[in-house]
Amino acid sequence: MSVIQTATGAIGEHTVPSEKALSTSDKSFDGKGDVETATVDTDSNSEECVLSNERDIATHVISVDDDPSLNPWTFRAFFIGLGLSTFGGVLAEIYYFKPQTVLVSLMFLAVVSYILGVFMETFIPRRGLLRYLNPGPFNKKENAFVVIMASASANSALGTEVLAVQRLYYNVTPNAGASVFLLFSSQLLGMSTIESVIEPGVHIPLPGILLYPSKMLYPGVLPLLSMFDALYEGGMTARKKLRVFYIVFTAIFFWELFPEWIFPLLTGFSIICIAAPNNAAVSRVFGGSNGNEGLGFLSICFDWQYISGGVNPMTIPLKAQVWPLLKSEGQKPYIFFEQVVFVAVYYNNIWKAQNFPFLSQLLFYENGTQYDQTLILNSNYEVDPTLLAEQGVPYYSSTWIVYLLSSNLGLAATFTHLLLWNWDDMRSAWSWMSLSSIKKMWANFDWKFWQSDGMRKQDVDDEDIDPHYKQMLKYPDAPNSWYFVVFLVAFVVALVVLYKTDSTLPWWGFLISLLLATISILFSCALAAITGLMFAIQPFVQMIGGYLHKGLPVANMYFVLYGSNSVTQANLLLRDLKIAQYAKLPPRAAFIAQIVGTLLGAVLNFIMMNSIIDNQREILLSVQGTNIWSGQQPQMYNSQAIAWGGLSHELFSAGQRYQWVPWAYLVGLFIPVPFWVIHRYWPKLRADYLYTPIITYYIGLLCVGINSSILSYFAIAFLSQWWLRTRYPRWFAKYNYIIGAALDGGTQVMVFILSFAVQGAGGTAHLFPAWWGANQGGNYDRCLMLN
Repeated sequence: MSVIQTATGAIGEHTVPSEKALSTSDKSFDGKGDVETATVDTDSNSEECVLSNERDIATHVISVDDDPSLNPWTFRAFFIGLGLSTFGGVLAEIYYFKPQTVLVSLMFLAVVSYILGVFMETFIPRRGLLRYLNPGPFNKKENAFVVIMASASANSALGTEVLAVQRLYYNVTPNAGASVFLLFSSQLLGMSTIESVIEPGVHIPLPGILLYPSKMLYPGVLPLLSMFDALYEGGMTARKKLRVFYIVFTAIFFWELFPEWIFPLLTGFSIICIAAPNNAAVSRVFGGSNGNEGLGFLSICFDWQYISGGVNPMTIPLKAQVWPLLKSEGQKPYIFFEQVVFVAVYYNNIWKAQNFPFLSQLLFYENGTQYDQTLILNSNYEVDPTLLAEQGVPYYSSTWIVYLLSSNLGLAATFTHLLLWNWDDMRSAWSWMSLSSIKKMWANFDWKFWQSDGMRKQDVDDEDIDPHYKQMLKYPDAPNSWYFVVFLVAFVVALVVLYKTDSTLPWWGFLISLLLATISILFSCALAAITGLMFAIQPFVQMIGGYLHKGLPVANMYFVLYGSNSVTQANLLLRDLKIAQYAKLPPRAAFIAQIVGTLLGAVLNFIMMNSIIDNQREILLSVQGTNIWSGQQPQMYNSQAIAWGGLSHELFSAGQRYQWVPWAYLVGLFIPVPFWVIHRYWPKLRADYLYTPIITYYIGLLCVGINSSILSYFAIAFLSQWWLRTRYPRWFAKYNYIIGAALDGGTQVMVFILSFAVQGAGGTAHLFPAWWGANQGGNYDRCLMLN
């Protein structure tokens, strides 16, 4: 289960106490008012500030001040940044082969870099050559530089997914050099596309729409910047916070030994599974400790790795984790609705559901056995119609089709939602396409990019300028031509790699994939900036590629790599640049950190991918995997490539078995319209709180992975973001975020160690001896193992 951040509207319009108010009251919540309104004194000494819009949030939650004397260009920053980038790149690829989507925590990277920086500041002499390792106090800009470099590395490159599929399902081991350059080109194209292709070079840049305005809040990075302010405020408060961090970090570090190795039943503790261990229906509905086991209904998870895998429940305000319309009722009613949909589809045998596993991303024959794709491909990896007729058209598990339908509805609804609710922003973003703007771009493009001073000409007295961005105008920008050179090099390398690796993707298909990415960036990244939510456009790109390159599954994988990954990388670029803007890190430092981290991460991703495949191949090819390793992501990528790239007409065209999957795009375009009309004429109904892309997307969310963490996730979110926040606001303001970072940090360090020590990331796995709490021969929660 992957939980997604939603709706900044949920963050705004609540009362936030000042530091003075927090320091004078720890009274209990009296049950009045909003569930997220902190209890504060109402006497004359209490000050309250109502944050009514994104600009208020960005200027009150985090500091606007800047100290230009702070220097991020230190050897220490590069030293720590490279070390954490190495750690993050390896850990991200380990997580890629986990049964549940888990991300490397930004807050963890920030706190660890802070600890390392303070350690070097304290214990390394400032004399001789050692002064380069300790030029002075470790500052916030150094910390931001390290975080951006490490976060650029700590993402599993989509290119490794292509390479993993070729190794697992085509028995092809691509050349190592070509593979690394494939990763370089696909990662850098995404970073450079947003600046060099769309940004016109003068004063109508896409970052001017998606990055600089206060409206583009990027709510996911606010806890990180809030923590930066806390760590560098100095004095006794900071030392107390660090002491709490050390205690929690150490406790969770040793605790994770139990659910991860000694006592894996704690991954998903289900009384119902223990009571009915031989019931298949119970396993499908209540099981959830192993990958693709079941829906995890009423299971309790004690493994922080999976509770906080996608979003830390302690870091995002409660209403931003649920639909604002549901208010205090939380999201569990809708999660229950998702489970009802899955169960209804399966037990009504829709799309012959009962012939196949309940949860799976693979392709199957009609009798339920796994489909052998190599039997329908010729020597050029093209679908042979004669061989296809012999094998028959494959099937998906029905719950996976529900996911495809819901994700397509959500993606299409995103376009309409943004055009209806954010029309002015969207119109401004495309103003660069006017003839006059294009002429101006060409006339002002600086071909001698190395001579550009990067200073931006803007009226600093303009009240409409974001206060954080205004502070950044004193620093030279990374010129557009820098990004253009990166784009040009990555573009050429990509073309060479495509033809040298027998990708079967023609040059014109590659160009279309980049054009598709360029168009998608505006809508997808705008949604991410406003709401904290980013939809995967991969299914949409796979459909376009499938109809463009009929019968070519390998071409489809490469088409998706450049069409979808570019959007993901652009979003990460914008997120990191927003961190730089909030932290007042000079843009050129952010550029260097991103480039170095991206390249280093790609190499480490490739090395770890090969190591894990060498040692865990059979598990990665199995339907369910284990609670440690799973091939669910390469399985998903491969089956989609075969279905869309090789069999799009046979499976998804009008009149075919899954025709409603592409039709969902058309239906999704109209879903936001009635809610927009309602809000336009009856605004008191607050239909603007209904994010229809989120509503539709959530329907298929439980289609994959370990689902036992749902109940625990929302219980902790409620404890942290309601109970602590409203009853003990002073304690919450001081320690909530630092504890969340410590829980992420201790967990991820232990997972890193266990992956190599006993779980087989670098060799043979050494499972803990079987006992009641470690059911090594079946599902750890004691539910029936289904086949």
